[in-house]
Amino acid sequence: MLEWEQWIIEKKAQRVVEALRRNWMSAEFVPSSTQTVEKIMGMIPDGASVGIGGSTTLGQIGLVQALAKRPIKLLNPFASQVSLEERNRITREIFSADYFLTGTNAVTENGQLYNIDSTGNRVAAMFFGPARTIVVTGHNKIVRDLHEAHRRVREWAGPMNARKLGYKTPCAETGVCTDCSSPDRICRVNVTIDKQPRHSNIHVFIIGETLGL
Repeated sequence: MLEWEQWIIEKKAQRVVEALRRNWMSAEFVPSSTQTVEKIMGMIPDGASVGIGGSTTLGQIGLVQALAKRPIKLLNPFASQVSLEERNRITREIFSADYFLTGTNAVTENGQLYNIDSTGNRVAAMFFGPARTIVVTGHNKIVRDLHEAHRRVREWAGPMNARKLGYKTPCAETGVCTDCSSPDRICRVNVTIDKQPRHSNIHVFIIGETLGL
């Protein structure tokens, strides 16, 4: 990455960090995914229970793999060979976890977190239940406002995620959202965190890399 490109990314991310802080969330910019993993590993003590939300970013930066080697209780409903029944049980147990790790579909320049979910467990656990939520996102998820956030998910993240998961939705075939009524539809729950909710503890890491969907 060119020096001045990294400079503009960091400046933009720092403005969003300040906006998130004004919205009562703690936040920081970290240049690399390696540094981010080190910071998060340092935040989580041995013996803690740690829930994982559906996130391409967490897998990309190697965080889930690193946590699996720690002496913690890792609640990962997406681990291989987990049955549907077990996944449902783990998903509910996450609401009482010490930490919840997830990505975000978009973060606005005004410091809002915007997410669309299928089941709703991921977005619900972001602000209710777990003692602390850690949100990890690449700088590419930064958008101007909620209108752009909604558009980003509908035109970019949603179709790609449906395609990745092998769902039979119109967007998985055409790459274009049609506000469908498919049984496989994943855009069912829209949540905007404008300010940190009461009794929540949200920390956002913005990484100076292109990550996630």
